[in-house]
Amino acid sequence: SAEDIAELRRGGGWGLARAAELNGMPGPIHLLELKDDIPLTREQVSAITTVHERMREAAIAEGEHFIAAERALDDAFRAGTVTEESLRTLLAEVARSRARLRFIHLAAHLETPGLLTHEQIARYDALRGYRSHGHGTAHGRHGSGEH
Repeated sequence: SAEDIAELRRGGGWGLARAAELNGMPGPIHLLELKDDIPLTREQVSAITTVHERMREAAIAEGEHFIAAERALDDAFRAGTVTEESLRTLLAEVARSRARLRFIHLAAHLETPGLLTHEQIARYDALRGYRSHGHGTAHGRHGSGEH
């Protein structure tokens, strides 16, 4: 859809990092949006901005590749040239690109917990509404398992 293409072209998350988001590994853009409510220090904002910009740049490039792979699939069907073999090849490229895109977003989430305190992660989870849904309460990587 046009909305999906716009999201991919701006390097948006497209829901690809939900596994990290719901398990105590905040997304850099959401942290920046909530920086005053968490609150984040100037140094944290700078570090998280760097993570976000690096992720966004890579996501935009891979997003364009994903769009092209999907377009190639559509074009092949439109032209009536799809065979079982070409379909496997086209779908494999779409899947590889989607996996790379998901990796880019999830990898950015891996960087954020080390930049935050347990309290900031707990505050983030509460602000995003994850605490009330049973998410973000025990992740095992912060010593006691609590944020």
